[in-house]
Amino acid sequence: MDLILLLKAFILGLVEGVTEFLPISSTGHLIIAGDLLNFNDEKGKVFEIVIQLGAILAVCWEYRAKIGHVTVTAFSEKTSQRLLINLTLAFLPAAVLGLTFHHQINDYLFKPLTVACTLILGGITILIIERFAPQADTTTVNNMDWKHALKIGFAQTLALIPGVSRSGATILGGVIFGLSRQAATEFSFFLAIPIMFAATAFEMVSYRNLLSWQDFDLFAVGFITAFISALLVIKIFIRYVAKHDFTGFAWYRIVFGVAVFLYFW
Repeated sequence: MDLILLLKAFILGLVEGVTEFLPISSTGHLIIAGDLLNFNDEKGKVFEIVIQLGAILAVCWEYRAKIGHVTVTAFSEKTSQRLLINLTLAFLPAAVLGLTFHHQINDYLFKPLTVACTLILGGITILIIERFAPQADTTTVNNMDWKHALKIGFAQTLALIPGVSRSGATILGGVIFGLSRQAATEFSFFLAIPIMFAATAFEMVSYRNLLSWQDFDLFAVGFITAFISALLVIKIFIRYVAKHDFTGFAWYRIVFGVAVFLYFW
C-alpha cells in the first residue's frame, strides 16, 4: 500500500467533494490539483470518475426522503410527476449535446488555459447576475413549471465547457429565470443526480479497460472522502443560500482563474 498515493487520493477526493456542488468548477480545481500532485494520467481520469460518483451519492443520501417519496408516488401525485417531468426536460439538452460533442470537448476544451478563462468569465457573469437578477416568482421546486426546467436545461449545457461549473450554470440560470436561490439550488442538486450518473456511466464504460482491483484501496479512499466532504458542503451550502448571495463565489472564481492562468502560463 503506497501511502503517498493514498494521500493524493484523499486530497483529490476532498477537492471533488468540496467543489462539485459549489459554483466554482470542480473540473478547474481537479485539473490544477491533479497537475500539482502529478496524478493526471489515464489512471487519474478513472479516479476522477470514481470520486465524482462518491459526490453524487452524497446528494442521493441528503435527499433520500424526497427521492423515496417521489419514487413511491410517481404515478399517484401530480407534484412528484411534475418534478420528474421537469428533471427529464432539464436533463435532455446537456445529455444530447454532451453525447454528440463528447470527443470534441475532450480534445479541444479540456485545457488549463480554457478553464482559467471560463473561471474568470464565469465570475464576472455572476457579479452581473447578482446586480441585475429579476425578482423571484417561484419559491419552491414544487412550483416550477416545464418552461423553467427547459430553460435551466439549456443553461446547464454551458457547463459542458470545462471551468463553467454545472452547479453554477444551473443555479444562476434558475435565478435569471425567476427561481428563488433556495429553489434554484435544490433543483440543481436534484438535476445533478441523473446528469452525473449518466456522465459517470458513460466515462466508466469508456475507460473500463483501466479498471483494476489493484487500485481498490486508492479508489476507496477517494470515494469515501468525496462522499463525506460533499455531504458536509451540501448541508452548509443549503443554509448559506438562504441568507447570502453568490458574490463571494464570483470573486473567488476570478482570483482562482487568474492563479490557474499564471500557473499554467
